[in-house]
Amino acid sequence: MGTGITQNDVVIRILCRKLVILKKESGLQWLIGSPLLPSLSIASTVRCLHTLPDDPHSPNLPTESDEIRSLLLRGFEVLGAVILHDKNDLKFEKVAGDAILAVRNLRKNLYGNDNENQILVGAVLDLNNGGAECDLQFFISRRRNSNYVEKVSTVVYEDQPSKYVWGKGCIVRCELPLKLPLYYALRDPKDVESVYARAIEDVERKLRDPQVTYILEAHTNSSLGGPQPIILHGSDLVEPAELPKNAFSIETAQDSQAKSLACSYFCSETKDTASFTSVELLFFKHKILVSIMFNKSRSSLKPAAPTAEYYPANGEAKLLVVNHKLEVLSYATKDILLTHMVSKLIIPGLVDQLHSMKNKMLPNLLLQHPLLRPYHFIPPGFLHPITVIYELSYGETEMKQVEIRRSLHLRLGLPFDRPLLRIANAINLFSTKESTRDKSQPKGYSLLKDVHHGIPSSGVSGGNVSLIQGSYEYYHYLQDGIDDSGWGCAYRSLQTIISWFRQQHYTSIDVPSHREIQQSLVEIGDKDPSFVGSREWIGAIELSFVLDKLLGVSCKVINVRSGSELPEKCRELALHFENQGTPIMIGGGVLAYTLLGVDYNEVSGDCAFLILDPHYTGNDELKKIVNGGWCGWKKAVDGKGKHFFLQDKFYNLLLPQRPNMV
Repeated sequence: MGTGITQNDVVIRILCRKLVILKKESGLQWLIGSPLLPSLSIASTVRCLHTLPDDPHSPNLPTESDEIRSLLLRGFEVLGAVILHDKNDLKFEKVAGDAILAVRNLRKNLYGNDNENQILVGAVLDLNNGGAECDLQFFISRRRNSNYVEKVSTVVYEDQPSKYVWGKGCIVRCELPLKLPLYYALRDPKDVESVYARAIEDVERKLRDPQVTYILEAHTNSSLGGPQPIILHGSDLVEPAELPKNAFSIETAQDSQAKSLACSYFCSETKDTASFTSVELLFFKHKILVSIMFNKSRSSLKPAAPTAEYYPANGEAKLLVVNHKLEVLSYATKDILLTHMVSKLIIPGLVDQLHSMKNKMLPNLLLQHPLLRPYHFIPPGFLHPITVIYELSYGETEMKQVEIRRSLHLRLGLPFDRPLLRIANAINLFSTKESTRDKSQPKGYSLLKDVHHGIPSSGVSGGNVSLIQGSYEYYHYLQDGIDDSGWGCAYRSLQTIISWFRQQHYTSIDVPSHREIQQSLVEIGDKDPSFVGSREWIGAIELSFVLDKLLGVSCKVINVRSGSELPEKCRELALHFENQGTPIMIGGGVLAYTLLGVDYNEVSGDCAFLILDPHYTGNDELKKIVNGGWCGWKKAVDGKGKHFFLQDKFYNLLLPQRPNMV
């Protein structure tokens, strides 16, 4: 690509929270956006993992395109690339041209000749000149095979990116179970591969058959007043000139109306978007479900009789049945016609996923072929779902699955100490309420979660707030029918800590009862058998033993001689919440608390502790708990001179460490 360059008034809108995910190293990232949005927008970025051996900026197109095709939902595409360079005398427009050329070649593998006029983005970051995200320089190329790049002078960072994406669009879901019977000659077992490939091609043809039926409906129940389902046929999705000669088309007034409807038909207007505080809630607001019927049950104007085709076998044959369960998501803006949504998003998405499964299936087709299932995730920092096809023949802790997740974490710029892409973290496509209910609790019973959300501020002037990362459940006195008032506070703090590890999917074990905690301490030899069933206290050291035994979690312990020394540990506690993010148990004298955060002013030394108090004995009423101070900010010494922490008692602080796992 040449070095011609011009200035323009194009605006690039940045929606993602973090645009550079490579850690100060030379490499290539893909920029993901939606061509359906009204302006050139970057919604996310992923790392290019497969490059040529002698050039970290040139992708290995076959391998890279296969993985990107499986990962991205239709409606989002690779629209650009960032090259991070560490060479001296960097010519930005030349490197930007290389980035755009890489994008153009990748798009040809991914999308063929579709949308060739899409504006493509090339961005460059000079690692020798600071390498900060604000130093990125953006260029665009407007035309296919153009040798000129244009520098972009205006880059806007969107204040409310989730609402920008999901306020204009909706999610479309289609599930399609397939059972493919494969007959192959015993004398030539390798023939099954070509039979399998033909079966895949047959499914593709069926998806575009003029008589196939697509049923579209809103996620909400139409019987409760929502929009009625819409039926489309394959013949509705193409122009009449493109229909095969033997196709028939009967168009009623209802059919004609269905062809003119847009996705907005299924999307109610949402005026109060301020109440939607997360990507997940906005994502679930508007959802269209698509079902596919292959049976040709429409009436024909011409008389027809059943037909059968005969394929003679040239020798002994064997039957192999391959099962696939496709589940694709697509992003559609509300102004897109339903016919366009099905033909340009759903059908290509199904074909993409089918081919991804075929590529994973082929190496073991005649052996115990893998059990493949697609799962969808919204990782932290992402505005849209990504799709991962997992092989369920392996357990999640087996090394092969761990390496697959590690590779995904590397591509997506995710930390390597958080199991963000385990199956338990997949989004629930049926109900947001179902997805947030803790499955460990009996039906009809659930504990309060994340009770610190929305509490009043700490009162520390100019402080920096460092909080627990993730969700937890609030355990306190008198729950589970156990009267542990006066002795069970440390047990309850431990239960809250273990609930945190459950909520983040580090473990699937149930939160242990008091007796199970005691039994664990007996089993490791820390306590005598008579300890089980007693009302004896436990402290930070015992908690660390239980966490190690039940979860394999290691802990750091901080000792202070007096409650008055706790404020001196605020800097260390703030670093724990920023780096580890786990709840802390504080034990002093006969009292135990759970610490959820600190608010610390390094200049003045003023600080406050966010305390979750397990000594609460009332009902699980959030307002009562917050108003009563059972969850709230506590200063070591309040405005009346009262000390929250005991001055004549030593304290142990238990800081659980995140397991280094994905």
